Amino acid sequence: MGDASLSRYLSTLEVERIDRVLSREYEPTRLILEKQGRGPALLFRVEKSLQESAANILDTRDKLYRALRVSNDEEAYRKILGAMSEPAEVRTSGTYNMAEAPNGLYDLPIIKFYEGEGGYYISSGVFVACTDFCNASIHRIMVVGSREARVRIVPRHLWKMYSSKAKRGEKLPVTIFMGAHPLVILSAALSPKLGVFELGIAARLLEGLEFVESPIHGNPIPRGVSTVIEGWLMPELADEGPYVDALMTYDRVRKQPVLKVEKVYYNKDEPTHVIVGGSLEHTILMGFPREASIWESVSRVVPRVHKVRLTSPGGGWLHAIISIEKGHEGDAKNAIMAAFAGHPSLKHVVIVDPDIDPDRPDLVEWAIATRFQADKDLVIVNNVRGSTLDPSSSDGLTAKMGIDATKPLNAGMEYERGRIPWKP
Repeated sequence: MGDASLSRYLSTLEVERIDRVLSREYEPTRLILEKQGRGPALLFRVEKSLQESAANILDTRDKLYRALRVSNDEEAYRKILGAMSEPAEVRTSGTYNMAEAPNGLYDLPIIKFYEGEGGYYISSGVFVACTDFCNASIHRIMVVGSREARVRIVPRHLWKMYSSKAKRGEKLPVTIFMGAHPLVILSAALSPKLGVFELGIAARLLEGLEFVESPIHGNPIPRGVSTVIEGWLMPELADEGPYVDALMTYDRVRKQPVLKVEKVYYNKDEPTHVIVGGSLEHTILMGFPREASIWESVSRVVPRVHKVRLTSPGGGWLHAIISIEKGHEGDAKNAIMAAFAGHPSLKHVVIVDPDIDPDRPDLVEWAIATRFQADKDLVIVNNVRGSTLDPSSSDGLTAKMGIDATKPLNAGMEYERGRIPWKP
């Protein structure tokens, strides 16, 4: 088929269509959080939007496996890491015809998700920019006018491109697209090394993916997306926020780049994508790629990693539970340090044995209660860089904690959990 349309993916899922039009304030949030993790993806229309919106398209691991065409975590991790190490070449060909939205950003599903937020937001915009290299990454957009917005950009690759221009008083041309296949969105959520184009990773993950040039800037974008915004990140900064992030806390007001919009294009037959801050979909998109990085890092220091989980209460970001196979005493502590190296934003990690399922918080707590001694099994690293998402950190400077909740290699029955024999 060759396109990255969201409808292409939705045709493989059970979908629940909401008949009534939803308010721009809070109603989409209530609907998405109420329905998340329960099966169907959602299709609905937000007031004044020219298109339908989709949500909960990647709110479970089963949906992620389906998109990746894998059956388990390890297959998914290997597929993502392989695509990151050998991205495909991004070549543009042909055109993709879309209509122009007469009211600019106001014709899109702009939403105030939570009380106390700084305004109406677009939550799933993928920014594409090209200078000496090309980059694709997801950034929230606070709409302040039909053709003006503020964009939250963390200090990674797009910020490097923007800062280089802004220091010279120049604006950075950017193309923003929405309503793409979830593997395109997942690829844009990755953090490959500088110079690796995330859309090349998407092309490796998604068979037959094609690209066209954006209408004004000529930036590469996937064929079949629902929405394209052409504009510039201006040298000046303005207030952005507050905004509820993955931890369900309010990210503070910051001075962030101003987005000036030239034109907005849309396909009325394709849905956009709405992601609610702190939702399961948000934490999976943020966390799963980092699980792959943790899995790769920890696999280098222990015989086998059985399961990695960045937990939803930790925003898919700050808390990890990892089950490993030990070959030597001390392997669990090596695994703790490797996990911090694999995901530098990680704050707390618990290492457990293969008989403890990281998806079972009750078993993890039981392992801590019965297999952990604080005077010898606790690892604390002080004054290190963590995540600015953590409100208890000092602008990202934090303390990290690792818990070795594994039993000794020579452990007897006193470390076992009582079992009932299986009866046929």
